[in-house]
Amino acid sequence: MRILHTADWHLGRTLEGRNRLPEQEQFIDELVEIVEKEEVDVVLMAGDAFDSVNPPASAEQLFYESLARLSDKGKRPVVVIAGNHDHPERISAARSLVQDYGIILLGLPTAAVQRIDVPTCNETLMLAALPYPSESRLAELLSESNEELLLRDKYDERIRGLFETMSTMFLPDTVNIAMSHIYVAGGSTSDSERPIEVGGAYTVAATSLPKAAQYVALGHLHRPQNVKRAHTLARYSGSPLAYSFSEAGYAKSVTIVDVKPGTEALISEIPLSSGKPLVKWKATEGIAQVYTWIDEGRDKNAWIDLEIYVNSALSMEEIQRLRKLHPGFIQIRPVFPEQEKRAAQWKREHVPIEEMFKRFYEKQTGGAQPEPELVQLFLELIAGDEEAEDA
Repeated sequence: MRILHTADWHLGRTLEGRNRLPEQEQFIDELVEIVEKEEVDVVLMAGDAFDSVNPPASAEQLFYESLARLSDKGKRPVVVIAGNHDHPERISAARSLVQDYGIILLGLPTAAVQRIDVPTCNETLMLAALPYPSESRLAELLSESNEELLLRDKYDERIRGLFETMSTMFLPDTVNIAMSHIYVAGGSTSDSERPIEVGGAYTVAATSLPKAAQYVALGHLHRPQNVKRAHTLARYSGSPLAYSFSEAGYAKSVTIVDVKPGTEALISEIPLSSGKPLVKWKATEGIAQVYTWIDEGRDKNAWIDLEIYVNSALSMEEIQRLRKLHPGFIQIRPVFPEQEKRAAQWKREHVPIEEMFKRFYEKQTGGAQPEPELVQLFLELIAGDEEAEDA
């Protein structure tokens, strides 16, 4: 069985007010092309189909059109679960209309396991699909205490229990896969993911992912990555587009999973080329350097975060001219080197002598920390010098 794992489409998301729906449409075209070229049997979408619980109509239209194209009139099963950005009832609202086309839409988290017959490979998929499981969506109070560590332990215990219950439905002669939209401890984050819970209370340990699953398809983190310390192969597919400048330079992809009953899954990445890249410009030589880069055609088809070193504030005319010459400028931030230099000097002057010694020692020793006795000896020497000067 060949499975394509994708997640975090965030349809309807903008970038500082810029419409990105054309880029998302381009991604869907590329995704459909990949599914057909790679002869994919099943498509799994691990949450955050939309960017908000009330997405624009154009985003909803693109979502349903994409499902229709991916399912190929029911020939290919497609499963979508709700993420923390999605309204669970909105995701599952059309399930009765689309289920005859092999499309499964799951909104609220339950322990139900989906049994899916996959005709193209003559195999059966047992899918332990767990949509974003917050306390409110689980309709449970996991802890009466507000203590973060206690709540995190209770949450981890509940998610582990759900996966264990669902795993009892796995069979030796079926392909057994789990899917969820959760934050697994240790994952590499970016600025564009909305925190699942302030303080990290909704965090799941990697060891709590179901060992009995041959693969765990995850959504929420936008950087493609395997989950370390899990007892089975688990992976975040990442988002198809870069949604914040903290993702500048990330390679975007979808994940292909090849798996047979009773065997280890094999994964491969298919890189994506859709959408405009997000890049950062740092013009240390001033506005003339920016004009040179524009004339050279640098990053012509990109969204740009510009940091420009200047001695005085840019005029509105200069800013407008830059935006006219390159419509991809999202942020134009002036940097005043003299002010930064004075601020750094002030900071140095107001750093305690003890802290300055610790930093110096760390730099000279390649990262070592001085022993408290050594710091005390240094302070005594300094105090002795000051007393000698006063005398």
